[in-house]
Amino acid sequence: MSIQASMSTDSQVLTISVNGRFDFSAHQDFRNAYERGGLTPRQYVVDLQDTDYIDSSALGMLLLLRDHAGGDSADVRIVHCNPDVRKVLSISNFEQLFSIE
Repeated sequence: MSIQASMSTDSQVLTISVNGRFDFSAHQDFRNAYERGGLTPRQYVVDLQDTDYIDSSALGMLLLLRDHAGGDSADVRIVHCNPDVRKVLSISNFEQLFSIE
């Protein structure tokens, strides 16, 4: 498992990529990825292209990110989900809270 974060050149979009299992072991790294440096991007993108597993603690981490980003007014997108990850997000009704692409 690894977490990579990259800010767009205009500091408006923070992309967080999760590789491998997205579970409790990723908690601190995931949190550090969006709390770093006091930056406040307009949009957060969570790229799950290389994520092969997601559990309930990861769902909680996504909710914490949403709260950090502004709650109901936040622009948080979850992109490139494989079918298994997409199913977990769907069962959890995350389409109502996040833009899932």
